[in-house]
Amino acid sequence: MCLMIYNSIRSLCKLLLLLSIIFLIRPSTLQAQSDDTNGRYKSISIRALSGAHIYSGQGLVDKVSYGYGALDVRFAWHPSKLNRWSEDTGYASYGIGYYTANIGDPQVFGNPHALYGFANFFLSKPDRRNVLELSPALGLTYNLEPFNEETNPLNDAIGARMAVYFNVNFGGAYTLNREVDLLYGIDFTHYSNGRSYTPNYGLNLFGLNLGMRYHFNQDQKALDNDPYTTKVVRSRFLRPEKPKALPSDFKHSVDIYAAIGTVQNDADRGTENRYGTFSGVIDYRRYFNRMHGLSLGVDFFHDGSLVENYPDSSDHNLIAVHGGYDFMFWNFDIRIQAGTYLTDDRGKGSIFFRPALQYAISKSLFAQVGLKTRKGFPADWVEFGIGWKPFKW
Repeated sequence: MCLMIYNSIRSLCKLLLLLSIIFLIRPSTLQAQSDDTNGRYKSISIRALSGAHIYSGQGLVDKVSYGYGALDVRFAWHPSKLNRWSEDTGYASYGIGYYTANIGDPQVFGNPHALYGFANFFLSKPDRRNVLELSPALGLTYNLEPFNEETNPLNDAIGARMAVYFNVNFGGAYTLNREVDLLYGIDFTHYSNGRSYTPNYGLNLFGLNLGMRYHFNQDQKALDNDPYTTKVVRSRFLRPEKPKALPSDFKHSVDIYAAIGTVQNDADRGTENRYGTFSGVIDYRRYFNRMHGLSLGVDFFHDGSLVENYPDSSDHNLIAVHGGYDFMFWNFDIRIQAGTYLTDDRGKGSIFFRPALQYAISKSLFAQVGLKTRKGFPADWVEFGIGWKPFKW
C-alpha cells in the first residue's frame, strides 16, 4: 500500500505542477473584471485520490493490502439566479463526473470506471478564501472483473461487471486566483450491486484527495473572445449569504410506497438464478421546513430468496417498522431510515437500514431508489419504486 500511495502522490505532484504552469501564470490583463454577476458560470475540476480498502470479506485480504489510486474529473454548473434549487441549497453547484481507478490486481478486480452525477454543497460563508464543501455523488461503475468459480474464485466482493457507484467527499477549496481553486479532502467510495448478483461484500475505499478546479464564464465569449482582451467578465459567481430554509408547502403527509427488486443467494453465485423482492411502505412524514423532515412508518417485505431455508411461501413475508430523517432540496430527497422487524427476522438480523434517493414527479407522486440492508450494513436488495401522497396537511 505504501508503494502505491507513494506513486499516486508523485503522479499528483506532477499533475499539480503542470496545472500550476497552465493556470497560475496568466497575463496580468486578466485580473480586471466587470461587475456582471448574471453570467453562465461553469467549472472543471480534476482530483487524484489515494488510500486504503475497508474490506469485510475473506478471499481478498492479501489483494486489498496495497490500497488504491484513482483519478476523478468533474464538470459543474454554478447557478447564479434565485430559484428553487439555489434557495434550498445555498447556490450549490451540480454536474456530471468521470472516475477511473486502480484498486488492485486487474485480473481480480478489473479496471473500474464510473459515470455519475453529483451536487456540491458549500459549508462556509461566500466571502471566505478557503471554503469547506460536502459533495455526494451517485452513478454506475463498470468494467469490473466479477467472481467466477474457475477464473476468479478469490473475488468475494463483486459478482457482476457493473455496480452502483457512491462517493461522498468532504474537503475544501482554496482560492488561488480569479479562476483556480486548490482542492483537498477526504472521501469514501463504495461499489455494490445490492445482492442482485453474489458474492457481494462490496468494495469500500477510504482516502485522501488533492486537485484543482478551473472556473469560467461562458458570457466571456459573447463579450469578447479575443484571448488578449482586457474586457473580461467575472469568472466565478460570488454567492450571497444562504437564505434560511423556507416553510414547506405542507407540514404533514401520509405516503404509500411500493418497490420491487431482484436478488441472488450465495449458493447461486456464478449462475442466473434469481428471486424477486417486494417492499410496501406506509409512512407518516413531518416537515419542519423545505429542507428537513422526519418519518415513521410500517414495512411489508417479501423476499423470494428465503426459499433456500424456508420452503413455505408464507415464511417469505416480514413485517417491520422504521424511523428516518429526510434531507430535501429542489425536487430531491435524501432519505436515511433505520428499522427493526416485528415478525421473525428470518436470519436477516434485528436491524436494517434504508438509504434512498427520492425524486418528486409532482406534489403527490414520487419515484425512489433505495438500498435495504440486513444484519446492519450488508446489502439485502436494491428497491426501485413509486409512491403516492394521498394525504397532505
